[in-house]
Amino acid sequence: MKYNLIHKTEYKYAEAVNNYHSLLCLAPRSLSNQLCRNFSIKVSPEPSQIIARTDFYGNTTHYFSLHSPHKTLTVLTTATVERLVDATGSLFSPSDISCQNARERLTGDRALKISLLEFMLPSPSVKWDQEIRNYAADCFQENLPLYDCVAALCRKIYTEFDFVPDFTTVNTPIREVLAAKKGVCQDFSHLAIACIRSFGFAARYVSGYLETLPPPGKRKLQGSDASHAWISVYIPDYGWCDFDPTNNIVPGERHIVTAWGRDYSDVPPLKGIIFSYGKHTLTVEVDVIPV
Repeated sequence: MKYNLIHKTEYKYAEAVNNYHSLLCLAPRSLSNQLCRNFSIKVSPEPSQIIARTDFYGNTTHYFSLHSPHKTLTVLTTATVERLVDATGSLFSPSDISCQNARERLTGDRALKISLLEFMLPSPSVKWDQEIRNYAADCFQENLPLYDCVAALCRKIYTEFDFVPDFTTVNTPIREVLAAKKGVCQDFSHLAIACIRSFGFAARYVSGYLETLPPPGKRKLQGSDASHAWISVYIPDYGWCDFDPTNNIVPGERHIVTAWGRDYSDVPPLKGIIFSYGKHTLTVEVDVIPV
């Protein structure tokens, strides 16, 4: 499946911003099952230069700065992305390695453990306690395949939590999400990662986009798609396997990968520093358009 991807972010400031520094993480990755072509960035006001970088995780980021007063900032990115997968939309098991055997592999293979350690330890937005571990305890049985246990956890989150936009922020702790049983894809991904790491396994945060489908008989609205987040778990003898706890599906053709890291704090779409005061408003519009 091929898509045209459009992501528009607009800030409006009550008072003029004199200096602004920003780092973008919006370029889709090129992978074995995903090709990114014609990626472009348009910023208004126009910066003198936009510098592309590759971060520690292999994600493409772009830095720019503005040094003249402005009350509106618009960042528009476009790309053509082709997904080279045949997604079934169901949870299948590519590996039958048990939780016990997987943990033994992760702890016994020193080189493997070192390569995965940052995805096994607490990170800025993913921390856990006994309550979080207890929540997932019934999903992780030592004699069952690790893949099936992660699938069971994602199914549990999907079943027991409500998707409620604006209930949380990027700084809401996982414990509050667990107590309220509501949140958004970022929250569900952080919770799943915390549960998985608490049992000694490696899990990373994946950011990207999901093509949304309109109700039957309805026309898709412009700007109605959204950024999305899901998780990837390392299964010994197989590799990284993606799961979408928000929708209880295996990410496939409609999931476009932008970046991955330990958690959201590693891969926010846009972060910056402003030199100003007063309030501001933020508008984000995303379109994932099948070609």
